[in-house]
Amino acid sequence: MDHFTDSDVPELSGRTFMVTGANTGIGFETAKSLAGRGARVLFGCRSEDRANDAMERIRLDVAGADLRFIPLDQGDLSSVTAAAALVDEEERLDVLVNNAGIMMPPRELTTDGFESQFGVNHLGTFALTAQLLSKLGETEGSRVVVTSSLAHRGGNIHFDDIDASQKYGAQDRYQQSKLANLLFMYELDRRLRAEESSTIAVACHPGIADTELARHLPKIVMLAAPLLKVFFNSPAEGAWPTLMAATSDDIEGGDYIGPSKRGETAGPAHKVPSTGRARDPQLAQLLWDLSIEMTGVDPGI
Repeated sequence: MDHFTDSDVPELSGRTFMVTGANTGIGFETAKSLAGRGARVLFGCRSEDRANDAMERIRLDVAGADLRFIPLDQGDLSSVTAAAALVDEEERLDVLVNNAGIMMPPRELTTDGFESQFGVNHLGTFALTAQLLSKLGETEGSRVVVTSSLAHRGGNIHFDDIDASQKYGAQDRYQQSKLANLLFMYELDRRLRAEESSTIAVACHPGIADTELARHLPKIVMLAAPLLKVFFNSPAEGAWPTLMAATSDDIEGGDYIGPSKRGETAGPAHKVPSTGRARDPQLAQLLWDLSIEMTGVDPGI
């Protein structure tokens, strides 16, 4: 289906979705739409208070919404492992929506000592997905959704300075993390196909959406933002690619979904291209091996 919006989300009763970063922005709108179609939605969030507030807001609009909080801090691998263990207790898991991420903060380190954007956006996603593959494999036709960005186009993987101890540029490291997301998705889907698994991996990006993710952007950009908002997706519109990737019947493993208008910055969702670098299997293999080394988590496929 082309030009997908939230009105195209099918009935989802009996299915379970985990959405990371579900308490705000695109994650919240994704969770709200899924719950509105009858899905059970697991909220993978750092703050229980913010998750509870978000779930209460959804319940005001969706009577009987089936929601559960899963404590999850993707900047702490022990938290990722604990979250995966809780999800393993669920009766089923149909779709893992890896939505949580950070964008262009000052240089920071995760609990485990990783540069924060690579650590949260990629390594946290890698470790959570790896530990939920068996659970996903129990459900025919399950999916892993990985959220990338238009920023992947300018990304490079700095294997010689992965922790940014030599040089840190907030935008450069964000681009790296979003390229890593796509490299991971493509490699994961290749491996799932080789295993003849019914689970598929797909990716999406929201275009340019008006969310709090942009809070670390330069001041001059923030000052101009109110004038530019007319060109942005709202958070609900920014969720359309995620919803298509997670629920559309017209999806195959390895698909990449983004907005259809103004150079993939806005509008209804459809399938979009990625860069040749993002689809480089040798680069993906190097990143896969590095990710296992850094996280200590092996997907086993």
